[in-house]
Amino acid sequence: MASISKYINSSKQFLLVIILLAACSKKGTDTSTGTTPLVYADVTIQANENNQVIQGFGCATVFTPPNTSVLTTEEFDRLFGSGNGQVGLNFLRIRIASDDAWRATELNHAKAAIQRGAKVFASPWSPPARMKTNNNIIGGKLIPDSAAAYAKYLNDFALYMAANGAPVEAVSVQNEPDWDPNYESCVWTATEMRDFLKNQGGLVTATRLMAPELVNNNQTYVNTILSDPGAVANLDIIGTHLYGGGLVENATAKSLGKEVWMTEHLDTLTTLDANINTAIEIHDCFTKANFNAYIWWYGKRFYGLIGQDGQVTKRGYMMSHFARFVKPGAVRLGAGANSRNEVLISAYRNGTKKVVVAINRGSYDVKQKITFQGGSATAVIPYVTTSSKNAEQGQAITITANSFEHIIPAKSVMTFVEQ
Repeated sequence: MASISKYINSSKQFLLVIILLAACSKKGTDTSTGTTPLVYADVTIQANENNQVIQGFGCATVFTPPNTSVLTTEEFDRLFGSGNGQVGLNFLRIRIASDDAWRATELNHAKAAIQRGAKVFASPWSPPARMKTNNNIIGGKLIPDSAAAYAKYLNDFALYMAANGAPVEAVSVQNEPDWDPNYESCVWTATEMRDFLKNQGGLVTATRLMAPELVNNNQTYVNTILSDPGAVANLDIIGTHLYGGGLVENATAKSLGKEVWMTEHLDTLTTLDANINTAIEIHDCFTKANFNAYIWWYGKRFYGLIGQDGQVTKRGYMMSHFARFVKPGAVRLGAGANSRNEVLISAYRNGTKKVVVAINRGSYDVKQKITFQGGSATAVIPYVTTSSKNAEQGQAITITANSFEHIIPAKSVMTFVEQ
């Protein structure tokens, strides 16, 4: 009986091994750790599908954040450089201030960004107090009879910047006109914004004009403007923020050929998941809403792209996977549905070179297969950011029959750049 019992126990052990081997064959293991589950996915990039043009990525220097020192030369390099250890931004958002001291401060910020190849655009938090119903830069509204003077004020700012060696790409009519906070601000209804653009927008001739930079992506407000041909004729760029309203494409803006820029958002959380969520937000801005630019809030802040210590943060490295490699003027390509929905894939073309950004928000490493349809390539260079790695460059991956495979770690962002 003892020998029979031993045989039965051996058979059970053998069966258990078979079951474990079968499980491993379905999930596999990460050879780098031997423990992390590995799943498989595949996606096809439509290399001949041309979507929106990506104008770029940026941050703001407006006001002075608490306990934050002035940006140094090295910090401007980290924000606006495109090398290792840098974020790769190409836009700076500054404030149109009515006082000379802040104008000089923002002029210096603009010059530093421009010296590094970036473009600058400017947003006012309020018209001058003398032009407002409450004679105060906090709250209130623009006096109707001051509309033409305000348009001239915006144009004069653009002339001032150009005359001092820092031309601006655009000026905005108002930061968050749909929000009435207890700091520098001004409230505009959609009708008031529409009428200002229609009747006074033509007075802004020194640069392009942006509006409405809503606190939330309110399509009813935007469409009130876009329904008026006179307002549309004087509006160059649609700006919006993401503190509500959702990520949706404005079909009217697209049909009118108007670019839409996301010009402000922030998240004060600095966990790994929060930083990955910023990468996901950038992905969604481009793939769901078809925005043309993504501008973070403060460049230097504990939740910013560089921290209080002046070093690139994890969020900065996450954003660099787009900003360093998706150059201004890049075209977003088509991407089919990935077979694992926890890995988000978007693709772009800089000239003739393709860039693929993959975000693994899941808990498993994924062996991802990427196939190019309608385009060829020979090799890509991978870069990865995880909890322990920061845009770390890997070895070149050879592309065979327009496909390649690579492991995308759990909770990571990877960029594949065509050689």
